[in-house]
Amino acid sequence: MNLHLLILIPLLTAVTIALWGRGQRAALIATAGAVVQLGLSVLLYLTFTAYRQHHAGEAFVFEYRHVWYGPLQIAYHLGVDGISVAMVMLTAIVVLAGVLMSWEVSYMPREFHTLLTLLGAGAYGVFLSLDAFTLFFFLELAVLPKYLLIGIWGSGKKEYCARKLVLMLMLGSALVLVGLLGMYFGGPRSFSIPDIASSRLAPEVQQWVFPLLFTGFGIFTALFPFHTWVPDGHSAAPTAGSMFLAGISMKLGGYGCLRTATHLMPDAAQQYAPTIIVLGCIAILYGSLATLMQKDIKYLNAYSSISHCGFVVLGIGLLTQTALHGAVLQMVSHGLMTALFFAVIGIVYERTHTRQLREMGGLMQAMPFAVTALFLAGLCSLGLPGLSGFVAEATVFVGGWQQPDLLSRTAVVIACSSIVVTAVYILRAIGQVAMGPLRGLVSPHPVSWAERLAVLLLLGGIFLMGLWPEWLVQLIQGSGPAGALPDGLTAAPVEAF
Repeated sequence: MNLHLLILIPLLTAVTIALWGRGQRAALIATAGAVVQLGLSVLLYLTFTAYRQHHAGEAFVFEYRHVWYGPLQIAYHLGVDGISVAMVMLTAIVVLAGVLMSWEVSYMPREFHTLLTLLGAGAYGVFLSLDAFTLFFFLELAVLPKYLLIGIWGSGKKEYCARKLVLMLMLGSALVLVGLLGMYFGGPRSFSIPDIASSRLAPEVQQWVFPLLFTGFGIFTALFPFHTWVPDGHSAAPTAGSMFLAGISMKLGGYGCLRTATHLMPDAAQQYAPTIIVLGCIAILYGSLATLMQKDIKYLNAYSSISHCGFVVLGIGLLTQTALHGAVLQMVSHGLMTALFFAVIGIVYERTHTRQLREMGGLMQAMPFAVTALFLAGLCSLGLPGLSGFVAEATVFVGGWQQPDLLSRTAVVIACSSIVVTAVYILRAIGQVAMGPLRGLVSPHPVSWAERLAVLLLLGGIFLMGLWPEWLVQLIQGSGPAGALPDGLTAAPVEAF
């Protein structure tokens, strides 16, 4: 029932807002729904960990299956493993933080919060679905609200950016759909992920289906060279929209690469691993170097997301248990960190009416809370020990170095070098915003309680993961491609960090 409620509650919340959410009531209803979702996600974590203590060998638990369309065996099939639970908890945190950051939306608040809530429903559906076609359905459910949120409530070239984002994501969706149909007709004639995993697709089927699925889902997670929608989409979106895009929507792509491509086609994953590693390294270096050139603080965070998501791609391509766990940890860490970044940028923009770094300065004097949070988000981005970014990136590095081949170890060295570049652009940007004489402040009204609560919620997740990562590592241990396949994805699988 908990899995059903995680999908049903945001849908009911969206309907309630659409019918009765006039004015400030829309934000109140959305907040109440988000609080319930967070409570359900915590309850799911507690019940999952308690259940798995006595049923350690099961790949997926709490399964429910109801056939929607018998001729094609399309089913409403839900279930979770540790990776799913981690993604659900991330979604619940970002949803609540995004809603809190939107309390002061005055233009069409009912429609705004309805679309925002639908985004969360689509994300929960993707993370909980064990039927590949149902997963695709929920993936598509989250595309249309993004277009409307950017096109109506965005800024700058919002119409152009909204069209570009949707066209790129629809390209990814088309590749995913073709890959799923190829997997269906080339396999056990089922969309059930557990059935496909147990039947082991033929190598020739894996060889041509894997690149379709990996590329399709990869577009959602800024896979090079299909990353160009990320900077424009993030920068034009409203604050909560940027938080959802970077904190949740980009994780749908990484999760799809793990769940459908790597998990179901391990032979092809090994075959294409060198290409994936190279693409991951390009994204890491290109993203960090491009961020150095940015003068707009929102574009700065958007380009840095390309670099950080490159660690997810790299972790998947390295194909050791430790690196795969690192990819999952990076998805969680990046979701929290980038949502915090965009939240603080929104706070600063509302009071300065500018996103240009050269027009800011001395804001530590005027808004110490927001600038301190920005400083902590920056330290997390550059991988300071004690924060979530260090745990995630270090796990990917360790997993990569455990591979004895030259390519993997070279990739680790290249990825490590990007930390230096990250430190340069993060410290330079924060210095420009926080230090020096006060300038750029237009509206001195204090940070609201809702904004403070959103920032503290995201900071709490970053510190919890950074100071005590063991609970999250134990949660994802033995899940998905990192542990669900007994013969492994690598010749010498290693234990998790």
